[in-house]
Amino acid sequence: MVEWSRPARDDLRAIHEYIALDSKFYAKSTIRKIVERASLVSGMPEIGRVVPELGEDAIREVFIYSYRLIYQIFPDRVAVLAVVHGHRDLHGEDISVIR
Repeated sequence: MVEWSRPARDDLRAIHEYIALDSKFYAKSTIRKIVERASLVSGMPEIGRVVPELGEDAIREVFIYSYRLIYQIFPDRVAVLAVVHGHRDLHGEDISVIR
């Protein structure tokens, strides 16, 4: 099961709005691809690499185009914590880990 945190949902909306300025079609396609990848990750959560900035085994990421889908592994689910552009400097405090 995939759970989307509020910050991750906000990230999706912001990504869609930004891309839609140039192409509504590409915006929809990109968001669909991100959501599909999250579903794939829920079935194979260890497919992603450990987020280097955090160094926690349960916090991982996969890349979709130039975006990082950052998620947390739980025994019964995967929680998407954020979707950020790969060129953005990421700090530990930027990600709200679920405790």
